[in-house]
Amino acid sequence: MIEQIIGYSGALISSISFLPQVIKLWKTKSGKDLSMVTLSFLTLNALLWAVYGMMKDAKPLWITNVLMLIMLIVMIFLKIKYRNNKTDS
Repeated sequence: MIEQIIGYSGALISSISFLPQVIKLWKTKSGKDLSMVTLSFLTLNALLWAVYGMMKDAKPLWITNVLMLIMLIVMIFLKIKYRNNKTDS
């Protein structure tokens, strides 16, 4: 029981960790301070951990990383979408 509480608590915290950055990116319409290389590595990392979690039937692990993957894809999309904004110069 305690393992599940710890696992799901960590999953929740990890899952929402990128939310403030997603909100800031959306509000400012600027991704100039975000590294595409870092976002790409984080996306690949989340994808691999999600697949691993599914293979091991570790629900907190794959749920966390699927949610992180979604937020990272949104961040990459917004960075690309706003790359030519005048605020990015």
